[in-house]
Amino acid sequence: MDINRFASADNFAARTGIRLIEADEGYAKASMDITKDHLNSAGTVHGGVLFTLADFVFAVACNSYGTVAVAVHASISYFKAVTEGTLSATAREVSLSRKLSSYTIEVKDSGGGLVALFQGMAYRKKDAIG
Repeated sequence: MDINRFASADNFAARTGIRLIEADEGYAKASMDITKDHLNSAGTVHGGVLFTLADFVFAVACNSYGTVAVAVHASISYFKAVTEGTLSATAREVSLSRKLSSYTIEVKDSGGGLVALFQGMAYRKKDAIG
């Protein structure tokens, strides 16, 4: 299975409106348009939405080598509230070994401002994705 097919099988990401823009080994970029369904009771994008977008590109990047990789740790820091526009998330590989890989994901608003920073570590299995 190629990484684009893997990404398109993520029903939750599709349900939230996330679109994969590009993917390569250890790298992924996606975006989503903010709708009223993404807002919390304070009128800003829910933290879970930001986490979901970041987690999606994390999953694509760490599975991009064709073998199953699963999260063993993830954390996110939120820097500013967003209420409208388009969000983008870019995952970049920081470290890769036989068993573990580490990624930094930046979530940005329409103007390129940093909204959140996500750090993820994955355990790399031997099984092929798909």
